[in-house]
Amino acid sequence: FMSVVDELRHDEIYPELAGHRVLITGVSTTLGVDVSRAFADHATQLVIQTSENSPEMDGLTTLLAQSTTGFQVFEKTLDNGDEAVSFLQGPAQSTFGGLEVVVNLIRINPEDMAGRFALDQIEDLIAEKLVPATMIGRIAANRMRLTMTDGLILNVIAAPRSQSPQEMALVDMLRSTLATITRREAESWSNQGIRINAVGPCSFVDEAVGSDQALGGEPDVAALALYLASERGNKLSGHLFDAKNLGGL
Repeated sequence: FMSVVDELRHDEIYPELAGHRVLITGVSTTLGVDVSRAFADHATQLVIQTSENSPEMDGLTTLLAQSTTGFQVFEKTLDNGDEAVSFLQGPAQSTFGGLEVVVNLIRINPEDMAGRFALDQIEDLIAEKLVPATMIGRIAANRMRLTMTDGLILNVIAAPRSQSPQEMALVDMLRSTLATITRREAESWSNQGIRINAVGPCSFVDEAVGSDQALGGEPDVAALALYLASERGNKLSGHLFDAKNLGGL
């Protein structure tokens, strides 16, 4: 991935993204600002889902609306698969008649990991965090297939930087599960022109050795999302990219 990561440092512009229909879920004022602005600045048609109701979020959405060629924000939760399915089958896809790009932002908070000791508790957490994004990706990909639209699904996990050994192990399990889901989904849609990729926290080992192959934070993730959505990234699918310092935690 070094060649891709290196290319992201050059602030590339992708004119072919103008007018693309983009959905970004899980946006807050601490996660998703750079990703949202990157697509807005490329004159896309942008749909934002957020569960945050604050003056700061109002300011962000006002700013985004000034750059896009179409804009809609939905303030709602997507805490389970049913809510995700309802949202995608309804307003998310109907706003602009479909989607070319879906970015799911998934935050792991310290309180999410508290008291998760037993295997079934850990499995429940993994399901809580990954099932909604997986369902969103499948429904969006199926619509892309039906409308013969090439597209990108990108799932991004942001986890706390400061972790206990137990939390590090839990995050590594989440990362491993995300990698497996990404490979399988990419294989399922590979002959439909639909790419599935992901960004996850660095593994414990890579974090310890200070790997230079990791994305540096949300600005790098935003640059990667644009690259993967562009013509230059249309051959990349099934990959998990590592990121550090993501999510403001």
